[in-house]
Amino acid sequence: MSQTATYYTKVTWKGDHRGYLVMGNGPEMDFSAPPDAQGLSGVLTPEDAFVAAVNTCIMMMFLWSCERLKLELLSYECQAEGIKIIELDHTEIFSEINLFPQIRVVAKDEAIGSIEARIGRALKSAQKYSLVANSIKSQITIEPTIEIIK
Repeated sequence: MSQTATYYTKVTWKGDHRGYLVMGNGPEMDFSAPPDAQGLSGVLTPEDAFVAAVNTCIMMMFLWSCERLKLELLSYECQAEGIKIIELDHTEIFSEINLFPQIRVVAKDEAIGSIEARIGRALKSAQKYSLVANSIKSQITIEPTIEIIK
């Protein structure tokens, strides 16, 4: 039988194109429309939050996959970019999210090819099991840079 979980946020309008966000897990912060949409710079935007949700969820699932595949991860850092299309009628959609993780793993006595294959499996699993990635229409691509330390 399926299970459910519920997550909450609360937003409050602060005037102009500004708001205040309270997340169910505790963090609170100001947010705004992006500067190119009459918003403020230096604060969270819905667009930033969307791209960050994909990036953070994939990372957490990659960590989970590394544990299961017995990869000795030294570091993971990932730059993400969201490509937004603005249609003639002014509707917008993120058409793609591109992730560029930099991954460092220890090889020990294992062959480098074997480790690279396991990292590939971990990345595929991360995308497959990511709640956020599975919940959006955007095309997601992952282009890793992998360093294996002997």
